[in-house]
Amino acid sequence: MENKNIVVWSKKDCPLCSKAKQLLFIRDIAYKEKVIGEDVTREDLLEVAPHARTVPQIFIDDILIGGYTDLVEYINSQ
Repeated sequence: MENKNIVVWSKKDCPLCSKAKQLLFIRDIAYKEKVIGEDVTREDLLEVAPHARTVPQIFIDDILIGGYTDLVEYINSQ
């Protein structure tokens, strides 16, 4: 997954957000994080992912992959 632009939209104290970031870290995959309530607002997330109701919301090369389980499936398919 080199040369991929990965963005993890997350919230503080979110267990699945932590698991997603830990998976990326363990796999040595660089990512950017946008923390709702700190860096961005919920409305910012809804602008890029109108149907998002949970976090994390993970984008790879500006394409919404989904949440933690979707990230696991994506990585395992590579």
